[in-house]
Amino acid sequence: MGLCKISVALACLIGSALLVHTSFSYANQRIGDCNFVHSNGPYGENLAKGSGSFTGTKAVNLWVAEKPNYDYNSNSCVGGECGHYTQVVWRNSVSLGCGRAQCNNGWWFIICNYYPPGNYIGQRPY
Repeated sequence: MGLCKISVALACLIGSALLVHTSFSYANQRIGDCNFVHSNGPYGENLAKGSGSFTGTKAVNLWVAEKPNYDYNSNSCVGGECGHYTQVVWRNSVSLGCGRAQCNNGWWFIICNYYPPGNYIGQRPY
């Protein structure tokens, strides 16, 4: 199953077993503190956390909801964060894997990895 970049009519991301494994492994490393700390791995990466029934779908929806903060003409964020959104829709990213782990405090930590990574300074996502 993949994630189609329908918000800007781009190609679908294809699920990757390697990226799923990498994501689950890192999510489980964060269960002690549930902090937003990037893995500094070779992939593009988005992090999210939430309580209750927080899912990967809800995390992706949060990231895509940053779209109004991205200004294509200036290739910059205006009025808030947009880097999660630009990674989701990055034109060269073709594969995706996400992991979810419940932290010791009861919250859910979610990480999605993208290959190849995006968000290169000076380049537009699409």
